[in-house]
Amino acid sequence: MQVFITGGTGFIGAHLVRLLLKEGYTVKALVRSSSNLENLRGLEVEIVKGDLNDPNLWQQMRGCQYLFHVAAHYSLWQTDRDLLHHNNVLGTRNVLVAANKAGIERTVYTSSVAAIGVGPFGQVVDETHQSPLEKLVGNYKKSKFLAEQEAMQAVATGQEVVIVNPSSPIGSLDIKPTPTGDIILRFLRRQMPFYLDTGLNFIDVRDVAWGHLLALQRGKPGDRYILGHQNLSLKELLEQLADITGLIAPQRTVPAWLPFTAAWVDENILAPLGKSPSVPLDGVRMAKQPMYYNASKAVRELGLPQSSLKAALKDAVDWFVAQGYVK
Repeated sequence: MQVFITGGTGFIGAHLVRLLLKEGYTVKALVRSSSNLENLRGLEVEIVKGDLNDPNLWQQMRGCQYLFHVAAHYSLWQTDRDLLHHNNVLGTRNVLVAANKAGIERTVYTSSVAAIGVGPFGQVVDETHQSPLEKLVGNYKKSKFLAEQEAMQAVATGQEVVIVNPSSPIGSLDIKPTPTGDIILRFLRRQMPFYLDTGLNFIDVRDVAWGHLLALQRGKPGDRYILGHQNLSLKELLEQLADITGLIAPQRTVPAWLPFTAAWVDENILAPLGKSPSVPLDGVRMAKQPMYYNASKAVRELGLPQSSLKAALKDAVDWFVAQGYVK
């Protein structure tokens, strides 16, 4: 049972690699020459150097039965529009073409709840919901939606592709870190005197890894499965972090117009003058509305675990502290 994986050095990918090895799979991981390999250190993984858009990528996949396409470029900066399209849309198209040419039997494509969009303010939505492309906030969300269309096109031509849509994973090995990890870090560093009145769906990253493997084993080609667990307001998440760490959670909200104005000035006035922007405008736009999801389909059809979110938060806190992220 040989698996080819893209994105194995990242947060979700690193946990998936560990799970696959534990479950007896042989793993071949595609990494860029510039990739940080720390998350794969000491693991029995065959490393191959390459790029998602390599026309000869199929040759690297030969001999593998299954593919997990986890890799994606994440950015909320408006200047990264072309890079997002190149990696997430065209890269997914090329990976799926390569998989077909290499004789891959089944692929699990890692999308995101970002591709699904959101319902009316605060409404919980499931896989049947789809915000129109023009209503998706930011180029990252749009690129993930278009990449899903590439996966569906592959299904239409006969490939077995199952789509998984993780929400906001939490846990160890968050090396970059992710936006959720950044919230935790800002809390630990006492850099969050205020908070926005918003919310997200959260899940233990190890459950996300299991969701991928279960999708390979039980998922229906052409279907998508939300890999999520609890819907929490940002205030509720910060209160859980306060309970874990003993630190005081921020008590006051900030009106959305304030970070929105700062981000607009950052990206549209200061960035063209050569200053590195600090707050992405699209990130503030996203945060103006809670992003809540219903993962019952994945629980029911795949058997997606629903582990303790508080335990995942403690894992994340302990890992960030141990790795020196918190000064």
